[in-house]
Amino acid sequence: MLDAALKHLRVEPSLHEFDGLGSSIGPNGWRCTTAEGTELTACDAVIVRTMPLGTLEQVVFRIDLLHRLQAAGVRVINSPRSLEIAIDKYLTTAMLAAAGLPVPETIAVQSVDEAMAGFDRLGQDVVVKPLFGGEGRGLIRLEDPDLAVRAFRTLVQLGAVIYLQRFVRHPGYDVRILLIGDQAWSIRRIHPTDWRTNVSRGARAERFEPPAEWIELARRAASAIDARIVGIDLLPDERGEPLVLEANAVPGWQGLAAAHGIDVAGRVIARVVDEVDHDAAG
Repeated sequence: MLDAALKHLRVEPSLHEFDGLGSSIGPNGWRCTTAEGTELTACDAVIVRTMPLGTLEQVVFRIDLLHRLQAAGVRVINSPRSLEIAIDKYLTTAMLAAAGLPVPETIAVQSVDEAMAGFDRLGQDVVVKPLFGGEGRGLIRLEDPDLAVRAFRTLVQLGAVIYLQRFVRHPGYDVRILLIGDQAWSIRRIHPTDWRTNVSRGARAERFEPPAEWIELARRAASAIDARIVGIDLLPDERGEPLVLEANAVPGWQGLAAAHGIDVAGRVIARVVDEVDHDAAG
């Protein structure tokens, strides 16, 4: 399906890894090239489909390149600022809350004593998350004070920020709403044996039609982080009221594509082509 969409849209895509990107600054101006020799500044658009882990320098450099590409007139999807927000769980949660959206109660600290105080404040039932990373990696649920203090000591020794959220008792599923411009699709992710409902961890994805209010909540979350192609994760609490759990500016869509029987990649490219054509016409 994707090949047909590319042919119809007259698109010539190329795939490049972040660790192959480089830049030069000189008499001929600023350039960004790939290991394969592609000049990214000559492209109409760049779609970011991953943000791999790396050192602080590597991550900052990669975001810097995306900022400069955008400044050079290349359409970057999603915007570098959106990516900066979304890859940082603390900043994402803070900006969602600032936009008036319901989020799980969250505490972020840098010492064991403050972490234990936060553990008590959140009812001694918390989820500890790494600030960076996805697909359920590194998530730990802590309910025992002795285990909590050991975990917090380890995190401090590793130089990590301790990011805690009150554990939300939920009905065994969460909801992913994928937004591509004005279009929206949704799945419910169910895991029968794990409170983590990531498809990568074995959860089952099924087509789901959320209430209109949930779609509007997702749109507000996307706007809060300035993302146009984004996956918004909603988690119903015990009363069935949705909390905005995460906003993913590099969303996976394999489970959603299968549940809805749609070519998500083709739709993403079609959306980007429309934006590029609109810019050219404007």
